[in-house]
Amino acid sequence: MTRATGVLLNAGHAIDHLFLLIFATAVGAIAADWGMIWQDLMPFAAGAFVMFGLGSLPAGRLGDLWGRRVMMVIFFIGIGASAMLVSLTGGVWTLAAALTLMGVFSSIYHPVGIPMLVQHSKNPGFTIGLNGLFGNLGIAIAAILTGFLVKHVGWRAAFAVPGLLAILCGVLFLLVVPKEEMAPARRPRKQLDLPRAVMLRVLTVMTLAAISSSLIFNFTTNGNGQLLGERLRGLIDDPATLGVLLAGVYTIASLAQLVVGKLIDRYPLKWVYLPIAAMQAPLFLLAAGAGGWALYAFVLLFMVFVFGAIPFVDAMIVQYVDDRMRSRVAGMRLAVSFGVSSLAVYLLGPTVKAAGFGTLLTVMGGLAAFTTLCVAFLPGRIPMPAAAPAPMAVAAADR
Repeated sequence: MTRATGVLLNAGHAIDHLFLLIFATAVGAIAADWGMIWQDLMPFAAGAFVMFGLGSLPAGRLGDLWGRRVMMVIFFIGIGASAMLVSLTGGVWTLAAALTLMGVFSSIYHPVGIPMLVQHSKNPGFTIGLNGLFGNLGIAIAAILTGFLVKHVGWRAAFAVPGLLAILCGVLFLLVVPKEEMAPARRPRKQLDLPRAVMLRVLTVMTLAAISSSLIFNFTTNGNGQLLGERLRGLIDDPATLGVLLAGVYTIASLAQLVVGKLIDRYPLKWVYLPIAAMQAPLFLLAAGAGGWALYAFVLLFMVFVFGAIPFVDAMIVQYVDDRMRSRVAGMRLAVSFGVSSLAVYLLGPTVKAAGFGTLLTVMGGLAAFTTLCVAFLPGRIPMPAAAPAPMAVAAADR
C-alpha cells in the first residue's frame, strides 16, 4: 500500500465521523433558526445513524465483490454531495431525508476502508489504533469547525464546506490510489479455519459488546456538546469556546487508541479490553452528579476509555477473519451494532428532556457494565492470522 493510500484512508475515517457529528454540534443553531428546541429536532437525525448501520451490510458485500477502491471513491463523493444537500434544506423532513442519504454513504467507510487499510499490515493493532485516532480527530474537528462556522457564517456552511472537502478527497483517491488487481473475494485463502465453538463464542461476544459500546459511543459523541452547554452554563456560554473545550476532550481521548493499538499487538485482546471496558461504568456514575469543571474532567476521563475501546472489534475481525471476506463480516457486525445504536440518537433528546443528563449518564454506566460482562467471556488468547494455529492449539489457549 502506498503512503498516499494510507493517508487518504485515514483521512476518510476522520471525514466519516466529522460528518456524522456536524448535526449534533449545530443542532442548537438549526433549532433556533427554525423556532424549535434542540431536544425536539434531534430525533430527525436518527435516519442517518440507522443507515450508517444498515448500509454497512451491502457496502461490505460490494467491497469484497467489486473491490474496495471503487467503493471508497463512492464514499467520498457521495458523503460530500449529500452534506451539501443538507445545507440546502428548509424544513425538518427535508433535513431528515438529506441526513439519511448522508448516512447511506457514511456506512461505506468502516466495512471497506478499515479492511483495505489493514490487509497488508504487519502491526494491525497499531494500524487500527492510528486509524481510530484519525476517526476521533474527525470528531474533534467537527466540534471546532462546526462551532466556528455556525458562529461566523451560519449552520448551512457547517455542512457545505466539509462537503466540498470530501468531494476533493474522492477525486484525489481516484487519481492516486492504484487499481486493485483482484477483488478481495477472488483472492486465494490465507487462513486456516478456527474451531466452530471458538468462532461462535467470539462472534457472539463481538456482536453484544459492539452493540453496547456503540450505544455508549453515540450517546456520548452526540450528547457531550449539549451536556457541557448545560453543566458549564454561567462559566462558558460561547458556543465556539464550548466547541474548543469539546475538541480538547476528543483530541486527548483519541491518543488512547495509539496506546491500545500497541497493546493489542503484544497481549491477548481480552486482557487489554477488559479493564478499559470496566473503567467506564464508575466514571459515568461519577459524572451523573457532577457540574462545572469537575464535570468537564469526568467527561475527559470517560471519553479516554470510550475511545480506547474502539479498536477492539476491528482487531477481532482482523485476527479471526480471512481478508477475502472481512468487509462482509464487518458489514454484518456494523449493521447489527450501528443499527441498534442508532436508537441512541433518536432517544437522546427525548430522554434528556424527560429525565435529564443525570439519568442518561446512569444508563450509560449500566451499558458499560454490560460490555464488561461480555468481554469477560472472550477467549484468553486470540491467534494472529500470520501464525494461525491448529485447532488443538486454539483449544489449549482457550483453556
